[in-house]
Amino acid sequence: MSERIIVTGCAGFIGFHLSRRLMDEGYMVLGIDNLNEYYDVNLKKDRLKILQRYKGFSFFRKDLNNREEIWKIGKLENIGRDDRVVHLAAQAGVRYSSQNPESYIQSNLVGFFNLLELCKDNNIRHLVYASSSSVYGGNTKLPFSAHDNVDHPRSLYAATKKSNELLAHVYSSIHNLPTTGLRFFTVYGPWGRPDMSLFIFTKAILRDETMPVYNNGDMFRDFTYIDDIVEGIFRILFREPQPNPQFNTDNPDPASSWAPFRIYNIGNNKSIKLTDFIRVIEENLGKKAKIEFKPMIPGDVKATYADIEDIFNFVGFKPKTSIEKGIPKFLQWYREYYGE
Repeated sequence: MSERIIVTGCAGFIGFHLSRRLMDEGYMVLGIDNLNEYYDVNLKKDRLKILQRYKGFSFFRKDLNNREEIWKIGKLENIGRDDRVVHLAAQAGVRYSSQNPESYIQSNLVGFFNLLELCKDNNIRHLVYASSSSVYGGNTKLPFSAHDNVDHPRSLYAATKKSNELLAHVYSSIHNLPTTGLRFFTVYGPWGRPDMSLFIFTKAILRDETMPVYNNGDMFRDFTYIDDIVEGIFRILFREPQPNPQFNTDNPDPASSWAPFRIYNIGNNKSIKLTDFIRVIEENLGKKAKIEFKPMIPGDVKATYADIEDIFNFVGFKPKTSIEKGIPKFLQWYREYYGE
């Protein structure tokens, strides 16, 4: 029997692409997703339909907040020490976290705690979980390094992701559970989330609608194509973290530990100005954007830029996709999927 990987958030953007990659490589996937209504559920269901074409895919529509239901899956599927888990289920969205904070506490903290308990009680071989570049919050030193202090988040979403890292460390330290947190940097590509900038800009330009661009366009992001993100997750998943023999408790390193715990950035290693990103969309669509410049939204940050030296040294990860190559792939999918 093929090795099995448990993927939470399998109907989400990254979870969908990762599940396909795993099954294309011959692995079985046990997918868990609650199909919440944060964005178009039909998009999630269409992703799920593609996954369900694979013989190696099994799916449970469950909410990680419901500990009893998650335990039932563990017993029914005999989850154990041969299994690896990729945890991608979460309430996403930096800006939305100021409008609906309770959903972030429930999904990103309670849900993650329940998953940690499941992994601990069943001696899971390796837990890889999604963190976020948003944890860098008020940091201004670029590029962002996983070895830097990240104790000044600027949004509740960022605070929940930082909390995930702290909770994971506790379970790695006390229960010897191998955990790896991946700080994703502005992921984009086909089947992406409708609340992401590329999706919003494309829709507005095609429909000749005015679109908001914040901080008067003086924004920079480390845009990372989905295939590069999936490649990084895939490589990390099969390399369990080891205790850092040089860990110094007098000067502790936030990215490692005396326990089997690691944190990595996973990004494109390049910071792109938002107006340049929009220009590439315009060039590929053959239409100009109608832009309304607006001030910075509270909780947002001016720039992100990933230092990826650690993940390159560990698993040889190096992004391959520039925005000039990645944006046209998204646009092709968008126009085919929506018929625009």
